[in-house]
Parts: sequence; structure tokens; C-alpha cells
Amino acid sequence: MVKEIQIPPPSTSMKTGTATSSSLSMTLSSTNALSFLSKGLREVWDSADADLQLMRDRANSVKNLASTFDREIENFLNNSARSAFPVGSPSASSFSSEIGIMKKLQPKISEFRRVYSAPEISRKVMERWGPARAKLGIDLSAIKNAIVSEMDLDERQGVLEMGRRRRQRNRDRVRFTEFFAEAEREGEANFGDWEPIRSLKTRFKEFEKRSSLEILSGFKNSEFVEKLKTSFKSIYKETDEAKDVPPLDVPELLACLVRQSEPFLDQIGVRKDTCDRIVESLCKCKSQQLWRLPSAQASDLIENDNHGVDLDMRIASVLQSTGHHYDGGFWTDFVKPETSENKRHVAIVTTASLPWMTGTAVNPLFRAAYLAKSAKQSVTLVVPWLCESDQELVYPNNLTFSSPEEQESYIRKWLEERVGFKADFKISFYPGRFSKERRSIFPAGDTSQFIPSKDADIAILEEPEHLNWYYHGKRWTDKFNHVVGIVHTNYLEYIKREKNGALQAFFVNHVNNWVTRAYCDKVLRLSAATQDLPKSVVCNVHGVNPKFLMIGEKIAEERSRGEQAFSKGAYFLGKMVWAKGYRELIDLMAKHKSELGSFNLDVYGNGEDAVEVQRAAKKHDLNLSFLKGRDHADDSLHKYKVFINPSISDVLCTATAEALAMGKFVVCADHPSNEFFRSFPNCLTYKTSEDFVSKVKEAMSKEPLPLTPEQMYTLSWEAATQRFMEYSDLDKILDGEDGGRRRRMRKSRSVPSFNEMVDGGLAFTHYVLTGNDFLRQCTGATPRTKDYDKQHCKDLKLVSPQVHKPIFGCR
Repeated sequence: MVKEIQIPPPSTSMKTGTATSSSLSMTLSSTNALSFLSKGLREVWDSADADLQLMRDRANSVKNLASTFDREIENFLNNSARSAFPVGSPSASSFSSEIGIMKKLQPKISEFRRVYSAPEISRKVMERWGPARAKLGIDLSAIKNAIVSEMDLDERQGVLEMGRRRRQRNRDRVRFTEFFAEAEREGEANFGDWEPIRSLKTRFKEFEKRSSLEILSGFKNSEFVEKLKTSFKSIYKETDEAKDVPPLDVPELLACLVRQSEPFLDQIGVRKDTCDRIVESLCKCKSQQLWRLPSAQASDLIENDNHGVDLDMRIASVLQSTGHHYDGGFWTDFVKPETSENKRHVAIVTTASLPWMTGTAVNPLFRAAYLAKSAKQSVTLVVPWLCESDQELVYPNNLTFSSPEEQESYIRKWLEERVGFKADFKISFYPGRFSKERRSIFPAGDTSQFIPSKDADIAILEEPEHLNWYYHGKRWTDKFNHVVGIVHTNYLEYIKREKNGALQAFFVNHVNNWVTRAYCDKVLRLSAATQDLPKSVVCNVHGVNPKFLMIGEKIAEERSRGEQAFSKGAYFLGKMVWAKGYRELIDLMAKHKSELGSFNLDVYGNGEDAVEVQRAAKKHDLNLSFLKGRDHADDSLHKYKVFINPSISDVLCTATAEALAMGKFVVCADHPSNEFFRSFPNCLTYKTSEDFVSKVKEAMSKEPLPLTPEQMYTLSWEAATQRFMEYSDLDKILDGEDGGRRRRMRKSRSVPSFNEMVDGGLAFTHYVLTGNDFLRQCTGATPRTKDYDKQHCKDLKLVSPQVHKPIFGCR
């Protein structure tokens, strides 16, 4: 067996380097000849050293091959023997004799290694190298013959079989190699001529030849970059109008700062009207500088007396001239949910429900009925659902309901008996809990989740501060397109009457500002008796039950026929708690007991303080007759001529409006809560206690004037609904440019509104704080109002609060 080793010829770099240096020296100039020759000689020297080192490495490789040949042969024989003679074969018995054979071969292998590793062999090999590629043949037949001579017949056959298998494997290997080489040549022939491949190869070759500067310069001058520059120029192209817009000066910047800082200034006690005066003075200071502007612009600015609108227009025009546009906010989510219908949706959320005869239960019910009469919007009234244990504490005459459907039926029947038409609106319930200490109902969980997203268009929050004190859910202004709050109650006046009332009122005042600013777009205050809340205007948006107007018409007809319409004297009606005017009534009657003489007053009402009120009246021996509370429209009250209401804690006393609608005299305090009623001739207001006595005597000695049709309309719910639509901006929203279709109320600003950032931050902070049960308990929250309980889930068929958690909305 002969093994051929391929040995490459020595390098010809020395000859090439000499020839090259000779040819180049003939072409170079005389000034560069010396340097070029020295460089050529250095390259020839380095090439010669590399060739000599290569020859040494090749000689050492042959020597190493001979030194490891004995170990390779030994391993080869061992492995071949195991594969050729399996266990159990006839030749397996003679396999143990391999050790002896290898011992006999050891001297022969050592002799072979000694001969072929001698220095003479290496010298002879080097001498036989030539320019062409040479082959060194090593005759291994002697080793083969020596091995075969030591074996018997079976062993020889095994060795021959092993050789045959080895040759077969080599042939298979060669065949597979040729197959893959042929496949590779075919693939290269098929795709090498393909036009995209050939073009790609050409591009890569050209790219390799180009420098980085050429590449960058080509990119800068490319058509793509030129088009991109043109697009940016078209976007930020400055118009002729923009060039004429002067920048904001110092007074305008200060006025803008004051306008944007109104939320912060309000929290530290600077009222909104003070801020408006500051802005007005700054704008007037700007007007004195109009001589700098062209006459046309100056005249336009002088004609506009609305400094706030003028400032907004100036800021918008300057920002528009710069090309700046702001769309969105940090806390707010301006994209409101779309509805599938063209009809608008109004959700009225309140804090009480019938049969509790309180203002926040009755007035929202009438508002829903009269809003639903219009075909422009659909209405949903959202009222609290109390568990049976709370119903027993709140509802009169031990009246309870086992299901929301049963209570809804009661509410609709009561309403239809009074309005005279079938109101087409939906009633929905949310979980609520009654607090004995606060004598109020508080929502449990996220109230907004009980209004479907498809109906989340316009929200009316009756008593927004009450609804949101401990509210922990999605922000109302994020879920709804427009949120209107209606303030019913003067909570500060009630709180001041409690222990440490002044301190509590201080904190409640700021909390009310906090929650109404965070959750409402517009706030309507029924009278100026309430605290001045952010985003608020004063307007009475309540009417009277149509039944009282019908009673007034009936009494006017009786009087026109000469009949005696009023056969009784004076009365007072209201929930019997000290804060509802009973303290003022006892004090006035006790102070002027002698001046009033035999004047007797009937008092109708039930309440928690009934025993104490009656004890105080008995103590002063007052002419007060205490009777059980009843509906103001009850027949037993029609014949009274004078209604006395000394309360100064009410925001807008519904009983006063009802008495005026029935054509009676009303004696009330000169107080902001009665401002709406002063225009009626039958309303007699007093400023002092002595004035109270004179007004009572005047009412008892005269006959009230019948109401005119205009006065009756002013008291009606039709007029109240019209005022509500106007002051809440719903008329603009519902009667928009799109003809009543649902408009996207996506807000677009030229600058990020500081007000909106503050409102969003307040809402987020409120959400975080109300999520802590410890803080809720410390601030007086009713226990278990963060989420509704299992009884609410059972009554309202709700998902467990552990599964459905309210989430603050963010944008």
C-alpha cells in the first residue's frame, strides 16, 4: 500500500521580485531609481526568508508523520479487528492473539520509523523538488507482508474482508463528492447567467471600488434627499399672513400666564374675578401700545372689548404663524368612544331615589322626563340601589323593594301621576350605601361602569362633589364627551354647624374644588349660596312639579269666582333637622313672641331632630303646632295662605317654588338662595328679625296676587329645561353644525393647556388616594364603598368586584 503526499513547489517570488524590479527601474525617472531599488531588494529578502521557512515546515511535517505512524497503525488495527470479527464469530477466538502479533510487528515498525526519519531522506526529498508538483511515494508493502505472514488463514480472510469494506466506503465517498460537485456546477450554470444576479455582482464590485466620500456625496445629491427637502419646505412654508403677525409682547405674555395659572391661584385664595381684572388691566396696557401696529390691525383690536377672547385669538394667531400645533394632553384622553346611532345620549347620575322625598331624588327625575320629551337625545337616569337593610333606614313608611325592577315600577308610576305623560327614558341602578352619620347615600365602586360605553356621550352629575368625594373609577371627562355638574346642596353651611365645623369646612371647601375641577367640564350652581366652584355659573335649572301649577290655576279660578281660596293661615314644611331652618325659626319666634301675639304656625315634617326641635319649642312656649310630614301637594295644605321659610342653608328651596306655584305668599330671608324668587310679587323677603315680623303681618293681612302666564312658565320644568340647555352648553352640542349628528368632540389646541394638565393631575392624584382603604377610613368614607359587596352583586346581578376592578383612565 503506497501513500502519496502532495508537496507544493517552492515559491517563485524571488524571481518575480527581481524581474519586476528590473522592468520598473527602466521606466522610472533617475530621481526615484534609488528608492525603488532599495524597496525591491527589501521585498526580495523578505520573500526569500518566507520560502526558506516554508521548506523547513514541510520537512518537519514529514518527520512528524513518521513519528506518529506507529500509533495510527496500532489504533487502526484495533478498530478494524473489532469491526471485522464480531463477538461469537469463528475468528473471535483468535482475536486474543492480536497482542502477540503487535509485539512481533513492533521491531519492524521501529525500524521503518528509524529509516524514514533519517536526515538523508529529508535531503533527498528536497533535492528531488522541482518547479512542477512532485509526489513522494512511501512503499508500505513490506509492512503489509510482515503482518500477513504472522496470521493464519482465518485471520487473513478477516483482514481481506476489512480491506474490501474500506475500499467500498472510499468509493462511496468519492461518488457522493462527485455528485455534489456536479450539482454545484449545475446550479452555478443555471443562476450565474441570471440578469439580477449578474447585475448584483457588478454593483458589489463597483461599490468596493468607490470610497466613502464618493458614497456620501452621491447620497446628498440623490433625488430622494431632494424630494425630502422639498416636502419639509412645503410643510413649514411661511405665509404672507404669518410674516405680518407680530410676536407676543410682555403684557400679553403676563396675561397668558395669569390665565393659565387660575387653578393654582384659586387654590391659594385668589378669586377668578381678581384674575380677570389682572388680565383686563394687562390687555389695556397693551392697547396703549397699539400705535406701533398698522392702523388696520389696531382698529380691529380696539373694536374688540372682550379681552379674554382677544388674548386667545392673539395667542392662536402667533402660534399658527410659527406652524406649531398641539393635539393632546398628558392626562387626558381626547378620543371619545363612538356610538353607532345618530341620536345623542344623556346620562343623569344622582345620589338619591324615590321613595325618599328629597331634592336630589325628585328634581333629577323630572329633568330626565323633560329631557326625554325631545327627540334629539335619549336619556338614562342612574340612581342608587340600596340593600334591604339600608332601605329600612331611608325610605318612609317602612317601604322596601326586593328587586330593582320593583322600585323602577314605583318610580315610573309616581312620575306619570304628576307630569301627565309617559316619559320615555331608561332607569339604571348603581350600588349605594347609606351613611347614618352623614345622612346621605354614597356610591359603592365605579359608578361610571354602569353606563355602557356606547351610551357614554353626555353626563349630568347631580351633586358632583357628593358623587366624587370617595369616587374611585374612570375619570368622567375621559369616558364622556361633555360632563355637567349641578350643585344642589350647600355642604359648607351644614358642616359649619358640626363640632370643629370651621376646620372641616376649610378642608371640604378645597376638596369640592378638587373633585369638580377634575371631573366636570361645566358646573351649574342653583344659587349663589353655594361655594364658588371652578368652571361654574349660577342658574336655577329646577322647575316645579306640574301638579303645583295646576293647583295654582285651580285656586285662581276659585278666587275669580269670588270664592274663599285660603281658609288657613301660615305653615312651614321641611325635613325636621336643625340645618333645614328649624334653628332660625325657633330663634325668630322666641325673640318676637310678644310682637307676633296670637300668630300660630303649623309645622309639617319628620326627621332625626324632631324630638329636640319640639322640646325647644315647648321650652319657649311658642305657638307652633307640629304635625306629621306629608307631600306638599297634599289636599290638606291647599288652603294655607302663607308659607314661611327662614332657612339660610338651602341652595334653592323647592318648597318655596312650590308654594309660589300654588299662588301663596312666601316669607323668606333676604339670602342668595332666594334670589331667583325675588321677582315674584308674592315673595316677601326680610333682612332683620324685626323685618320678619312686619312681613308676616303683611302676608297675613293681604291676599296674594294670581300668577301671570309668564310667571307660571318661569316656574315650570319646560323653562327650567330650556335654561339648563343654554347654560350647560347642551344646546350648542345637540344643535351643532352637523344637524344633530354626533360630532367628535376631539379637542385641538395650539398650546398644551395648563388647565387641562392641572385637571388631569388632580384626577390622577384623587384616584390614587381614594384607592387606599386606610385613607378612605381616615377621611370619613363609609366602610365597604370602594367596591360593591356580594349583596349588591346578588340584587343587581353583577360580576364579583374581585373580577371587575375599576381602572383610571389615562389617555
